[in-house]
Amino acid sequence: MELGRFGIWTSVLDRQPAAVARAEARRIEALGFGTLWVGESFRREAFANSALLLAATERLNVATGIASIWARDAQAMRAGQLTLSEAYPDRFLLGLGVSHVPLVNPRGHAYDRPYSAMRAYLDAMGQATYEAPMPTSPPQTVLAALGPRMLALAAELADGAHPYFVPIEHTRQARAVLGSGKLLCPEQAVVLEADPTLARAVARRHTSSYLRLPNYRNNLVRLGFPEDEMRDGGSDRLVDAIVAWGTPQQVAIHLREQLSAGADHVALQVIRQDPAEVPVAAWEELAQELARAA
Repeated sequence: MELGRFGIWTSVLDRQPAAVARAEARRIEALGFGTLWVGESFRREAFANSALLLAATERLNVATGIASIWARDAQAMRAGQLTLSEAYPDRFLLGLGVSHVPLVNPRGHAYDRPYSAMRAYLDAMGQATYEAPMPTSPPQTVLAALGPRMLALAAELADGAHPYFVPIEHTRQARAVLGSGKLLCPEQAVVLEADPTLARAVARRHTSSYLRLPNYRNNLVRLGFPEDEMRDGGSDRLVDAIVAWGTPQQVAIHLREQLSAGADHVALQVIRQDPAEVPVAAWEELAQELARAA
């Protein structure tokens, strides 16, 4: 797959009618971004959503960031991956993750031993039966890996990793674990605002929700952020490490630093004051700046 150096990670299209989501996917394609990343959580189902967006575009890749292993069994996950990969050759990337306790247990599952659960799931996917036309080339899978064990598993049994809510230092460490030849596609939150007070206020609305989840907190502790820096949406140091803010030029520098740190592809997520607003202007400004600096 040719993911491109930069893609768009967004949940905002799930808040729009399908016709609007299709139109915005075409806009993202026209702007030159290589890949559109979508999650699922309590929004559109991952495979149905990916099919909707792939059908609306001609070249744009669609990647799941992520499809939860608790949302469907390994047979269904593999069938969904192969179906889209055959229908849209080299345009669908399956991002898999173990999700989080508050999202898993209410579904009737018991979130436990995430590493072992992922390893067993990948083994089951590899043995799944599929009696429909196969893709012309092997489909690719990346894992939502944060810690060293899950990153090592991504190197062993998958095609790479899609870390979320991570600073650039994590990208350096992840590349060292993955080694060469494996995809590393971190998500990078961005706020297009040059005023530090305003930028951090918007950023903290983003960081505060994720800092409630133990997986992200534990990862930040491993990276040297003490618990007291995670209060009230995070310290300035933590917010600045997780969210790239500033002018389009300043944000573009941060995005390119992710590439220099070892990323193959950066999935940028524009954070806005209104989470339902489609950030068209920001996408356009960043596309122009990234093309100018290429």
